[in-house]
Amino acid sequence: MTRICVIGAGYVGLVTGACLAERGHDVVCLDTDTAKVQQLRAGDSPFYEPGLDELLVQVRSSGRIRFTHNYADAIPGAEAVFIAVNTPSSAEGQADLMAVRAAARDLGPLLSADTVIVNKSTVPIGTGDLVAFLIAQCTRVPFSVVSNPEFLREGSAVHDFRHPDRLVLGSRDPEAARRVAALYGPLDCPILITDIRTAEMIKYASNAYLATRISFINEIAAVCERLGADVTEVARGMGYDQRIGPQFLNAGIGWGGSCFPKDVRALIHMAAASGSHPQLLRAVVEINHDQRLGVIQKLKHYLGSLEGRTITLLGLSFKPNTDDLRNAPSVDLIELLRQEGCHIRAYDPVALERARRELPDIELCADAYAGARDADALVLVTEWEEFRRLNFGTLRRLMRSPLVIDGRNLFEPTVMRQSGFTYAGIGRPAALAVEERADEFAYGGRPNASEPTFASMPA
Repeated sequence: MTRICVIGAGYVGLVTGACLAERGHDVVCLDTDTAKVQQLRAGDSPFYEPGLDELLVQVRSSGRIRFTHNYADAIPGAEAVFIAVNTPSSAEGQADLMAVRAAARDLGPLLSADTVIVNKSTVPIGTGDLVAFLIAQCTRVPFSVVSNPEFLREGSAVHDFRHPDRLVLGSRDPEAARRVAALYGPLDCPILITDIRTAEMIKYASNAYLATRISFINEIAAVCERLGADVTEVARGMGYDQRIGPQFLNAGIGWGGSCFPKDVRALIHMAAASGSHPQLLRAVVEINHDQRLGVIQKLKHYLGSLEGRTITLLGLSFKPNTDDLRNAPSVDLIELLRQEGCHIRAYDPVALERARRELPDIELCADAYAGARDADALVLVTEWEEFRRLNFGTLRRLMRSPLVIDGRNLFEPTVMRQSGFTYAGIGRPAALAVEERADEFAYGGRPNASEPTFASMPA
């Protein structure tokens, strides 16, 4: 059993602390937010994460985890200290390291000899060296710094900790990296030990690549809409190629959350500041922004002016199985709809309580059916499993106008149209598919007055 301190009781820190306690370690979770500490001591999690509440009950009852806001209570005697604090974006996209700097300065004077400092936060390249420098100003005892970037997905973070794809460890001290690897216990995954800066870059490069895949398929979706192809089938055909694979090829209203927006912007900033020209990454962000605008364009196409219209959002969290609203597409859509003069309603299976605090100017509904009553349109924002099981006949009867904008391509277009809806997905053909009109087209010759050109094909 190892004595471990985890600084930061947010999504990463709390999951990390609970899972390390499950591995048999003695864990202290330290957070300077005293209200959060009191909430955790009372047995309440400050956010929704599947499996976390049950895990916290288990490790609390075993006495292997406790919570404090006091550095002097948490740091002395710790053999490993994980820094898992927030690193939000500045206005220019640069990661704000204020909390990382404060943690390094506050823990330094309290360190025991040979403690390993583990950077778990997503931090700019070179932050490991900065942390080592700041701590060295505060102590004379020997210590090591290891970069151990997290790859936990909100909504499946506990599972991801238990079953990682890989463990990345960067350090000037390979033995310290091996000590950190041992804390995780036996893992059925590759363990990559490298230098600190490479480990830090692996995190940014991974998230930027995943965001790029999503923006790429959304760019293809825009072309599909104009040419009458179905992006869901295009993605399926692409995904069968082993060089490509199917993951992160779901067209929709774009990515959000606490990681992708922040990390891509930070990488753009680092690249530009170092003299590089990150034009691809900038395009990835621009395409993502346009996906939100595309929803507004679709609403205007079917409804005309949106002034005074009642628009209901199904889903508020940035993805299913979390209540996190940070950089959620719903937040952007709410602002765009507000500018159009809409009355905005919303329903989400778990994020309503958070929305009451963070989105006070919209009407929150008890369920999807309450949201549909007299609505001019439904916009599917978050692909919660609950929405697959909706009674579409009931929804149709409740609505003022039967328009559904499916921002995640969750619904089957044929089923929606048979249920009486006007349906628009992302990158999906209109009601009459191009292949249904194939007999109208003459292939093999030059276009003439009776033959449609590509520009005249129905989208």
